[in-house]
Amino acid sequence: MSDDKDINEAEAETSSPEENQDADKSSNQNADAPNAQEDAALEANLEDGEPAAPPPPPTPEEQIATLNDQVLRTLAELENTRRRAERDRAEALKYGAVSFARDMVGVADNLQRALKAASEMDAAAKIALPETVQAVLEGVAATERDLLAALGRHKVKVLSPMGEKFDPNLHEALFEAPGTGQDAGTIIDVIETGYQMEERLLRPAKVGIAKD
Repeated sequence: MSDDKDINEAEAETSSPEENQDADKSSNQNADAPNAQEDAALEANLEDGEPAAPPPPPTPEEQIATLNDQVLRTLAELENTRRRAERDRAEALKYGAVSFARDMVGVADNLQRALKAASEMDAAAKIALPETVQAVLEGVAATERDLLAALGRHKVKVLSPMGEKFDPNLHEALFEAPGTGQDAGTIIDVIETGYQMEERLLRPAKVGIAKD
């Protein structure tokens, strides 16, 4: 009996590793089954949804149309640039002397003040002036005429709007006077002359206007 028991135990010992290997193999096969299914699904997806093919190269006609469009755009930009340059050049020629003209307006004001002070003198006082002073006044008047003529040659216009209708674009009202017998808004006094160069105002004329 003891011998049979030993034989059975030996058989059990020798058979256990094989059985264990079979069990491990079956378990590995069971574990690999889902992975195989996933691989098959991925392959099926790749077959069903193939990556998009690259777009075909443009045809010669399409390339020509693209180049024509670029050329037309470039020509349009060049034309716009040329027109802007011409406009800037015309503006520079037309109004390039604006700053200089404004400075000369101040000189004209001083000459006019001197002549106005002399004109307010009565006849007897003017006759009593020394000849040298009278010569100076004549020189001031000649200088004022030459200066205004030079400004006029450069399109500078004097604004002395006595009796005209008040224009806020050209005139600056310093006071309003009622009871003048003039229509409302009529300029009844010019305190300081204004100047205009072409369409650009150098300085508004300072005036008084009738109120009613």
